[in-house]
Amino acid sequence: MRTGTSAERWGRAVVIGGGYAGLVTARVLTDSFREVVVLERDPVDADTGVHPHAPQAYHAHAMLAKGAEILEVLFPGLRAELHDLGAPVFDYGERISFLQPAGFAPRCRTGVMVQSFTRDELERRLRQRVLALPGVRLVASARCEGLMMESPGTVSGVAYHVDGSAEPVRLEADLVVDASGRASGLDRWLGDLGLSVPDRRVVKAKITYTSMNFARPEQDRPDYDVAYQMAFAPGIPRGGVILAVERNRWTCSLFGFDDQAPPTDDGGYLDFAKSLANPRLAELIEHRTCQEPTRQYVNVNNQWSQYHKVKAWPERLLAVGDSVCVFNPVYGQGLTVAALEADLLHRMLAAARRTGGKGLDGLSGKYQRRVARVLLVPWTLSSNSDLMWNPIGQPLSAKVAHWYNKHVFAVSVDDPDVWSRFARVANMVAPPSVLFHPTVLMKVIGAAWSRGGRTHRG
Repeated sequence: MRTGTSAERWGRAVVIGGGYAGLVTARVLTDSFREVVVLERDPVDADTGVHPHAPQAYHAHAMLAKGAEILEVLFPGLRAELHDLGAPVFDYGERISFLQPAGFAPRCRTGVMVQSFTRDELERRLRQRVLALPGVRLVASARCEGLMMESPGTVSGVAYHVDGSAEPVRLEADLVVDASGRASGLDRWLGDLGLSVPDRRVVKAKITYTSMNFARPEQDRPDYDVAYQMAFAPGIPRGGVILAVERNRWTCSLFGFDDQAPPTDDGGYLDFAKSLANPRLAELIEHRTCQEPTRQYVNVNNQWSQYHKVKAWPERLLAVGDSVCVFNPVYGQGLTVAALEADLLHRMLAAARRTGGKGLDGLSGKYQRRVARVLLVPWTLSSNSDLMWNPIGQPLSAKVAHWYNKHVFAVSVDDPDVWSRFARVANMVAPPSVLFHPTVLMKVIGAAWSRGGRTHRG
């Protein structure tokens, strides 16, 4: 399979996993490989959206502004295509009824444009586009059994079974990418090759989602496209979000931490929504029609596989998406992080082809280390918040971050500039440092001092 020079496209790449991360990765690989084979364990085709091994996909998903920017470069016209189906595009501050711990966020222009749609429709549109590209081949109902080695330290392909077949298929490749998600067998496959993997970083944060879609009539539509109530440790363990999505529907996901699980029966679901302080969710749920099935999903923890620390990481092997890091879905980071990883791979492969030299050799370990840098900020932001649900053993860094966030929210209720800064950070189009600008820092300190004084006098 080692054909061609580094200035040309390489021969074959194999992507294990045909979900969202696998599809975005496959799109990137088509620019650098003549053939891209996608192995998917479920019986999917070009018209498939959500599939059985991605149960989280039935629930509300957020595509942050940064992720949308990357997807629009890789899939030109995607935003317009989804909009034509009825997925609204709007400013993060103008069309969201956002209840944060200190009160409702200001309804103001932030300059951060977002779009709401279902994960089901997003995957369907991406799958149709990717499978229509020259050189892309989908193998459905394929279960990967392990990695092949051509020489010590270099992966040369995969072995997989297709449902109903007795013998495994051995498929050679110039590059193998594991995008098989949170159920990935990569740790085991690496163990079979004699490699040890460091323990995963795990932050426990049990959260239960219960979700449904229902009709969004064209008449009497509200002045928002998203209504949201934020959960915040330790006193607000319940939350929810309702999104205007394609085909004149609402998607609603109610969620609760630890034992605060939203019920799946209609009456219990509505009662849970009524217990929230943002009344807009219950109002829409109470008057819903044409309801689709209610589904529940439990995310037990955040986990980050430390592949960037594996000594002698194999050449020609990459890991992306949930195969590397599973985030608490409440923060809406997963889709955008996978897009950032694909964008990173796109740039690294282009540089390898452009500069010549070793080509793919040396790229894999470097890529996993750079992925770790991509993950560090979103992991820190989400895990610091989740650590606060456990009253025991909270690290000082998490306590400080939680204190600061609480007062940023308090200031932002009456300060559109601070809220706009938060919107940019939350959507990954600005670094967290913009929330530590001297003007914001002084406001936060002033608010904390004032609040502390009132508490002391009271």
